[in-house]
Amino acid sequence: MSQVIETTNPMQTAVQTLYQPIEHELAVAERRLADELHNQHPFVDELLRYGGQLGGKRLRPALLLLVAKSLGTVTDEHITLAAVVEMIHTATLVHDDVLDEANTRRHLATVNARWNNETSVLLGDFLFSQAFYMAATLSSSYGCRRIGQSTNIVCEGELKQIASRGQHDLTEAAYFDIINGKTAELCACATHLGAYFASPDPQQVTRLEQYGRSLGMAFQIADDLLDLLGDEAKTGKSLGSDLEKQKPTLPVIFTYQQLSAAERSEFVRLLESDSKNRHQQIVQAVEASGGFAYARTTAEKFAEQAATQLDQVEPSDCRDVLQSLCHFVVARSV
Repeated sequence: MSQVIETTNPMQTAVQTLYQPIEHELAVAERRLADELHNQHPFVDELLRYGGQLGGKRLRPALLLLVAKSLGTVTDEHITLAAVVEMIHTATLVHDDVLDEANTRRHLATVNARWNNETSVLLGDFLFSQAFYMAATLSSSYGCRRIGQSTNIVCEGELKQIASRGQHDLTEAAYFDIINGKTAELCACATHLGAYFASPDPQQVTRLEQYGRSLGMAFQIADDLLDLLGDEAKTGKSLGSDLEKQKPTLPVIFTYQQLSAAERSEFVRLLESDSKNRHQQIVQAVEASGGFAYARTTAEKFAEQAATQLDQVEPSDCRDVLQSLCHFVVARSV
């Protein structure tokens, strides 16, 4: 049987504290998710329950519920959609671990490491299809359509990232386009649905969708920094996959842009080498160029853009949490 490894990570405690205004609603969504991650066949049941442990911070369902409660009342539709967006997110993680050949996530062996790639692909597919089924049970088809659209955009973003591997001269604009799809879109979907099913004001829905999108951009840039600078013991997941898979990330893109033609050639050789000290040398090069500082500043700018979208939301505990998340996603160490 699978086991969750308990940690005393202060960042995880901070997340739980942030979610206090929606503690009850999130617990209900969590129970609904657990009910869906159940199957009569023992092997399938074990896989579903194991996959459900890999989601981590529950950021996307929390965003949906926080937005909904900040605008009024959390409905049963919100609860179902919160479970759906987390199921979609979990499916993308299971598939990502296959793409990255990752061995660890949330202090557990990934599905591909514990079983195999075939099992991971099929589990991800199962989660996607189950999520769409859940969304389709709502009285309105809007949520299902919006989630389907967002899932397509997420997959398109992942395909764009695969196509960009080894493109060391990738522009910032192209990079932003990739992460807008692969990460920010699902955050934007969560905040959009939270607002749409709570408010009749289309401008408010648009503002809060943009909040989620900008927050997701900041989150991904911070993730890029963690992949280079993070501690696997703290993050609980495999790091360094961006370098191993030759994925251009903002700190590396910025460093490449600062170098002369001769220096760029040397930097590319370093990026493509299999030297034992390659990771350390790349970190040193990026640090010297100001790449880490630039990426942090850029993440903070996206977080600030997110915060401005909350100006028209009435003051409340949930609005305060949405504001605090703008700092959390940039400052996190997990």
